[in-house]
Amino acid sequence: MTQNFVAVSGFIVLFALMLLRVPVGMAMGLVGVTGFGLLAGFGPALKLIGQTSMRTVTDYTFGVIPMFLLMGAFVSNSGMSRELFRAANTLIGHLKGGLGLATILACGGFAAISGSSVATAATFSTVAYPEMRRLKYPDSFAAGTIAAGGTLGAMFPPSTVLVVYGIITEQDISKLFMAGLIPGIIAVLMYMTTIVILGAVRPNLLPAAAKSSWSERFQAIKGIWAPLALFLFVIGGLYGGLFTPTEAGGVGAGGAFIIGVVRRKLGRHKILMSLLQATRTAAAVFTVLIGALIFGYFLTITGTPQKVTAFLTGLGLNAYGVLLLILLMYIVLGCLMDAMAMIILTVPIVYPVILSLGFDPIWFAVIIVMTVELGLIHPPVGMNVFVIKSVVPELSFSKIFKGVAPFIVTDLVRLALLIAFPVLATWLPSHL
Repeated sequence: MTQNFVAVSGFIVLFALMLLRVPVGMAMGLVGVTGFGLLAGFGPALKLIGQTSMRTVTDYTFGVIPMFLLMGAFVSNSGMSRELFRAANTLIGHLKGGLGLATILACGGFAAISGSSVATAATFSTVAYPEMRRLKYPDSFAAGTIAAGGTLGAMFPPSTVLVVYGIITEQDISKLFMAGLIPGIIAVLMYMTTIVILGAVRPNLLPAAAKSSWSERFQAIKGIWAPLALFLFVIGGLYGGLFTPTEAGGVGAGGAFIIGVVRRKLGRHKILMSLLQATRTAAAVFTVLIGALIFGYFLTITGTPQKVTAFLTGLGLNAYGVLLLILLMYIVLGCLMDAMAMIILTVPIVYPVILSLGFDPIWFAVIIVMTVELGLIHPPVGMNVFVIKSVVPELSFSKIFKGVAPFIVTDLVRLALLIAFPVLATWLPSHL
C-alpha cells in the first residue's frame, strides 16, 4: 500500500467513525495507530500510544489547560455571570433591545474570565433567557443572542482554543491572548450594533425594560469588582512578566477559589461541583489532544502536510484565494465536529501552508478561531445551539437558528474586516 492510499483511507475512515458518533479523540487515535502501524509496524505504533499519552499529561506547558478550565468552573459556579448580567442590565436594559445588549456585554465580560464558549452559552441560557422571556422578547431572538454571545469565549483571554493553537504551533500564548483582545471587543460592539439595527428595522420586535435608578446602577456596578479584579490580576500579571501562562492559570484558579469562598458564594458542594466539572472537561480535551497527536504522527509519516502545502500553493490562486479555501473547509467541518477538535486536527496540516504563503501566524490564529467559532452557531449542527437546546428543551432548533442568523451575517462581515486589516490582530502583540 502506498502512503497516499493509506493517508486518504485514513481520512475516510476518520470521518466515517465521527458520523457514527465515535468520540473524536478516540477516532483520531484509532486511525492514527492503525495507519502508523501499516506503514511503520504495529510494534512502534503501540508504543506510540503510551509515550504520547504520558508525555502529554505530564508536560508542564499543557498544565495551562486544566488550570484555566478550573478557573472558569469556579467563576461560573460562584455566580459572577449573574452579577455581570445584572450590572449590564441596570446600565442599558432600558433601551430598546436593552436586555439583548446587556446579554452580549455580560457574555463578553464572562468570556474574559472563563475562556469557554460552551460554558458561556450554557451559563447565560439560565441567567439571561428567563429574564428576556419575562419581558416578552421573542424566544428566537433571546436564544440567538445567547448563542452568539457564547462564541466570545474563544476570543478573549484566557481562550482555551488559543492556548491549544499556541501549543501546537509553538507560538507565544501571551501574544495570542493579546491578539484576540481587539477582535473580541470589535465582536461585542458589532453584535450590539446588530441588535440596535434589528430594533430600528422592526420597532415592535424588541421591548425595553424599566429604567434603573442611579442607586441601583451603582449597587450593581459595585458587585462586579470580583470578576474585574480577577481578570486584571491574571492578565496583567501575565503581560507584566510576573508569571508564565501556566502559572497564570494556576493563579487564576486560586484567585477565583479565594474570591468565591471569601464572598461565601462557593460552598463545599459547589467546590466539589467545580472540581468535577473542570476534571471532566480537561479529560475530554486531553483525550482529543492525545488522539490528535497520534493522528499527527500518522500524517507526518505519510508526508500529508507537505503534500497539502504543495497542492494548495500549486493551484495558481493568490494567497487570499488559498486562505478562502481553508476558511471554507473550516466552515464545512463545523458541521461535523467541535471547535477544539477542528483546531487540533487541522492546524498541523494548514499551518505550513499559511507560513509558505507569508501570513502572520498570530493573525491567522485569530482568523481561524473566528471561523471555528462560526461553526458553533451555524446550521445544521452548531454546538452552542445544542447547548441552549439542552438547557431550554422547549425551544426548537429552527427557532434558535432563526434567531442566530443575523449574528452569522455579522460574523462574516467581521471576518472580512480582520482579513482586510490584519493590524487589528497584530498591533497589540507587536508591542509586547
